[in-house]
Amino acid sequence: MNLAVEIGGLRLKNPVLAASGTFGYGVEYEGILDLSKLGGIVSKGLYLEPRDGAPPPRIVETPSGLLNAIGLQGVGVRTFVRDVLPRLRAHDTAVVVNVCGETVDEYAEVSQVLDQAEGVQALEINISCPNVRRGGMAFGGDPRLTHEVVCAVRKATRLPVIPKLSPNVGDITVFARAAEEAGADGLSCVNTLLGLVIDVEARRPRLGFGTGGLSGPAIRPVAVRMAWQAARAVGIPVIGIGGISCASDALEFLIAGCRAVQIGTANFVDPGVHEKVLAGIADYLARHGLDDVNDLVGTLEFPVASPPPTS
Repeated sequence: MNLAVEIGGLRLKNPVLAASGTFGYGVEYEGILDLSKLGGIVSKGLYLEPRDGAPPPRIVETPSGLLNAIGLQGVGVRTFVRDVLPRLRAHDTAVVVNVCGETVDEYAEVSQVLDQAEGVQALEINISCPNVRRGGMAFGGDPRLTHEVVCAVRKATRLPVIPKLSPNVGDITVFARAAEEAGADGLSCVNTLLGLVIDVEARRPRLGFGTGGLSGPAIRPVAVRMAWQAARAVGIPVIGIGGISCASDALEFLIAGCRAVQIGTANFVDPGVHEKVLAGIADYLARHGLDDVNDLVGTLEFPVASPPPTS
């Protein structure tokens, strides 16, 4: 059975990756998980310099979900390359680095540093984080800025470029096409949905930042719909993200047209969820007589619409 997939030059041994922001830099799970079982690891977001992130409280649970405003706290790209990347190279898994920036030039500079670093297989361009004051949603909420950022990163690196799109837009296909036209090799769909939880006694937001990004099972139907729309709109591969906690959830994204998936919030509940999802995908393929996971991608069939009633 073939579980290997390719995302615009990024070759993965299987279609299950650990999503950015919920898996640290990957090395935190050494000794807990066999990282080589993963198709890939997407690092926490990295700016050019270290970043403190948002004020606490940073996380609040919601029905079937999690609202967070971490604010992209991170060690900075040069510290990551010096201290973290050598440890990740010891594991047989693809390393995808989540790239952040407050300006177009910063996105390009971070990408250039990573382009010269041994052991990075691809860049995920974070133009959609809802929990920062500058950058983030500004670049992911305007298709012209999306095009500008992706174009700048494309010029700065030879690595596969995979923008992470925002669900907080009216029509995701506009942004998917803008990224493709700018030179993206694939798309990650989608980031968290913008939400607000209020402490009714204090009449204040429960998060220190105010609003936050909603993730977890509650957002999966929205994420599947948006990933399906993006996959239909472009010719480059799509990675599905949003509320995956079991094999069936991942299979929804694959059938909708995604070439691979990322698991995020579920990792907090069960760090071994990635292996379970992968085993479930393999079992599904065997039960349906498929010997290649790629044969499953984009096989969604809509029922024929009923004819309108006649008068």
